Amino acid sequence: MQERALAALRRLWQTFTGFSTGQKAVTISVTAVLLVGGLFFYRWASQPSYGTLFSNLSSTDASAIVDKLSGDGVPYKLSDGGQTIQVPQAQVYDLRLKMSGEGLPKQDDTGYTLLDKQGITTSDFMQHVGYQRALEGELATTIKSIEGVSAASVHLALPEKDVFTEDAAKPTASVLVTTQSGQALSNQQVQAVVNLVGSSVTGMDPANVTVADSTGKVLSSGQNGDLSAAGDQRTQQTQAFENQMGSSIQQMLGKVLGQDHAAVKVTADLDFDKTESKTQRYVNDPKVPPLSSTRKEEAYTGGGTAVGGVLGPDNIQVPAGGNGNGNYKSATETRDNAVGTVTETRQAAPGQVRKLNVAVLVDGKAPTAVQTAEVEQLVSAAAGLDTKRGDTIQVSQMPFDQTAANRTAAEAATAAKAEKAAQQATMLKTGGAIAGIVVLALLAGLRARRRRRAQLTPDEMARLEEMQAALDRAQAQALESAEREALPAAGDAPKQPADSSGADREALRGEISDMVERQPEEVAQLLRGWLADRRS
Repeated sequence: MQERALAALRRLWQTFTGFSTGQKAVTISVTAVLLVGGLFFYRWASQPSYGTLFSNLSSTDASAIVDKLSGDGVPYKLSDGGQTIQVPQAQVYDLRLKMSGEGLPKQDDTGYTLLDKQGITTSDFMQHVGYQRALEGELATTIKSIEGVSAASVHLALPEKDVFTEDAAKPTASVLVTTQSGQALSNQQVQAVVNLVGSSVTGMDPANVTVADSTGKVLSSGQNGDLSAAGDQRTQQTQAFENQMGSSIQQMLGKVLGQDHAAVKVTADLDFDKTESKTQRYVNDPKVPPLSSTRKEEAYTGGGTAVGGVLGPDNIQVPAGGNGNGNYKSATETRDNAVGTVTETRQAAPGQVRKLNVAVLVDGKAPTAVQTAEVEQLVSAAAGLDTKRGDTIQVSQMPFDQTAANRTAAEAATAAKAEKAAQQATMLKTGGAIAGIVVLALLAGLRARRRRRAQLTPDEMARLEEMQAALDRAQAQALESAEREALPAAGDAPKQPADSSGADREALRGEISDMVERQPEEVAQLLRGWLADRRS
């Protein structure tokens, strides 16, 4: 095995010594580049991948953790302005447990850990302030866990409770958030911050929470109890509704008039107010028996000898006796029936259409001629216009200006041609580079072959010429003997072998030259052997 390795090294060295000066320089440069590249690749491949150990650290905790890692000889990286520490991925969990066992990160200046330092001699004012600071720290920590938020600061205004005051002031809050680079909080995230703070403080209304970012932009205003960005959201919803309806009408008209021969503009007035209505009515079921019932009945007929009389109808006293014909009857009935109550509560979802205006412009040069009345009826039906609601529609017909469209089409065609030409130029450059490399490789091979051929010594070249002359003489003698042995026929002209012998010699020289070009080393070794035999 060792002999094979040495033989391979010798062959490589012989090959290298056979190179020209330029080839040696190129070989050394390529070998150096490969070694340096391999070294860098090895260092990159052997470098461990890093994972996040802790993030959103205070400066005190970050300094303590870095000192501990440096003392233990653990490599680390800092990012996010020193708030995030990264360590090798394989050691993340072990280091977290180790740092937690040593009380890192402490972060004892925020959150409910502030309450641990209060003693029995703490005054009520200090207890109130400590509770407020602890609540602010916990809310800030919770808000920082939202995606896109790198830092947060919460300020609470908690009024003191007074048992003798009915209309006490309500607590308020202000939140300052710092987002990560290139990110912005969405309306849903801002609303989440508002609801989170409003639900975490006793007696706080989310309308009393103000949210702002580090650029000074108010994301949620506590003055009107609504997001300041809600106006933008309503505008976006209105624009989305208008664009959707306009696109559907435009697509419908495009099938009739053709593309770019109709323009549609929709203006919508949407109602974003949330309304609630209650309706209450009373019902009576006759099949249900009454809750209570009272009945009274009296009757009187004439005759009898009783003294005195009775008070009859209309306060007329009817004598008890005599020949008068008296007839008195009284009946009273009272019923208390059960009455049911039906209450209906309806809430109207925001976003209903209060008014809709549609304007349609038809190209007068369209290939298909249409009537504006037909277009008006078609668009009114498609948009669901209601004249009672105040919706309007206007359809006009006039020629379109196609200058911009034609210029855009021409620019697009020019850009396409330029792109195609650039692709062809790139292909030509690539093909030219490949062809150049192939030509250089062929030239290098021919040069190396010529150099190997030029490496023959003058004695070897003389011997080669002598061998070629000997071969020529042998060939000539063979041809002359063949002519003497041949018997020419009577009347035939004698043959002239000069031409054929000359052609054979040229062919033999060509074969020898080809052999020298194809296998110069073997021919040189053969000549060296002949010369050595001749000298001996």
